[in-house]
Amino acid sequence: MRSEELVVKALKDVLGDKLSAAELQQALEKPKSLAIGDFAFPAFSLAKIFRKAPQQIAAEIVAQISQAHFEKVQAVGPYVNFFLNKSEFSQTILQTVLQQGQAYGNQDLGAAGNVPIDMSSPNIAKPISMGHLRSTVIGNSLAKLLRKANYRPIKINHLGDWGTQFGKLIEAYKLWGSEAEVKADPINKLLEYYVRFHKEDVAHPELDDEARAWFKKLEDGDEEAMRLWKWFRSESLKSFMKIYKKLGVEFDSFNGEAFYNDKMDEIVTILEEKQLLQESRGAQIVDLEKYDLNPALIRKTDGATLYITRDLAAALYRKRTYNFVQSLYVVGNEQTNHFKQLKAVLKEMGEPWADEIHHIPFGLITQGGKKLSTRAGRVILLEEVLDDAVELARQQIEAKNPNLENKEQVAEEVGVGAVIFHDLKNERMNNFDFNLEEVVRFEGETGPYVQYSHARAMSILRKAAAAGDKVALAGTYSLNDPDSWEVLSEIAAFPAMVKRAVNEYEPSVIAKYALHLAKAFNKYYAHTKVLQDDVQLGARLALVKSVATVLKESLNLLGVHAPDRM
Repeated sequence: MRSEELVVKALKDVLGDKLSAAELQQALEKPKSLAIGDFAFPAFSLAKIFRKAPQQIAAEIVAQISQAHFEKVQAVGPYVNFFLNKSEFSQTILQTVLQQGQAYGNQDLGAAGNVPIDMSSPNIAKPISMGHLRSTVIGNSLAKLLRKANYRPIKINHLGDWGTQFGKLIEAYKLWGSEAEVKADPINKLLEYYVRFHKEDVAHPELDDEARAWFKKLEDGDEEAMRLWKWFRSESLKSFMKIYKKLGVEFDSFNGEAFYNDKMDEIVTILEEKQLLQESRGAQIVDLEKYDLNPALIRKTDGATLYITRDLAAALYRKRTYNFVQSLYVVGNEQTNHFKQLKAVLKEMGEPWADEIHHIPFGLITQGGKKLSTRAGRVILLEEVLDDAVELARQQIEAKNPNLENKEQVAEEVGVGAVIFHDLKNERMNNFDFNLEEVVRFEGETGPYVQYSHARAMSILRKAAAAGDKVALAGTYSLNDPDSWEVLSEIAAFPAMVKRAVNEYEPSVIAKYALHLAKAFNKYYAHTKVLQDDVQLGARLALVKSVATVLKESLNLLGVHAPDRM
């Protein structure tokens, strides 16, 4: 029985049906210091029920509660504080982790239900910049978390391979482009043309008309427009795949906007049949006033479709194809209104699964406090950032451990992992400024710090094995000193952290947890002679093995490698 369940049962035995087990569990708090207790139950919610002061209720609960499995249970003001039996608890938790290994923390929240995750989604003919990092790594981590909770994630790279920007790019290429230049350096040249277009059209607004005309040709299947579009797409994908390989991110589908080009007519037909389409200034809209939203623009005056038309087609296709239990869109916070409109239109269409669609918004990565912008030409290329991060990791490894085997592989895992971890330790909705030197430090709240803590644990286990000591799956793992108890408490919290991260779609829960566990372990290591030959050697090694297991799985859930040596 898990520690929270022991506390809930003890309270339930006293309170009966006054509060449900779920209500009791939700009310439980973790004190800021273990000296106060391992769990605290606030009695405020019982004041109206018993018509007594919370302090009196807490004292009465303690007088009646079973102290089995606890060192002590005490009333402190309106709180009932529980101190777990350290020896009994350490035995249980360490055996559980050693037996389950990387499966520790697995849950069955999803009953194997399908969850498409719309993520990354770069625009064709533009380089993958730091602006795409968040969607990519948040989506990848959510897929890993969902899999651990027994969902079936389906990672979809909904490529930006359609839309008016391709009219702009074709027009720019026709005016200033060179086939030889593009073949020599495709992505950078295409970006150069795109940025130039947005500078030139300030003084020459007629360029926008030409761009719209080219996109209309593309929609109509014009031979030259299609040839250029296919060429831009092919060259872009080659570039993208190099970066995804570096990040360790794979996809189940690359169906982008163009894939839905022949599926939008059905959406328009459905909207017409349900008498939802209205004409407004020559365009076709769906009125969403009752949702307190602006009208959803389905078709422009020239007949061209918009993002929402394609997203409606994509949503319907994904429901039919995957019969999803949830459908996630890992897209920036600035698109919140778009997804509100998407869900509202689907509800108007009579689709009950509209509520299963969830926008997973996130804040911005900034540089010097300013938003990164492709259009303005202020681009930080992701590939260059990853390369620079690997080089910084290589320099630190060379300084700290020049004889390390597989230095290049470890530098790659540490450098790339540092960038991913730094992104994911920030709560999704927070903006953050990016400073590479801080990100790749081996000290502080960084990915390399957690990786190094895992490598330290593995080093201890190697030394123990060399000395003939092994961690058995059965044994007496009784630890009750304060430093080990802090580590054990963190290890025990891991399943609850996984559940919280899944329910809140928040990978930062796991990143912050990994930092807390790493800090507790390093404090333990500083104060304890782990390999001292005494009766508790096996228990200490079991603790170290459990730390290594949970740190590795925490990093894995973030999409970060855990080298055994650093």
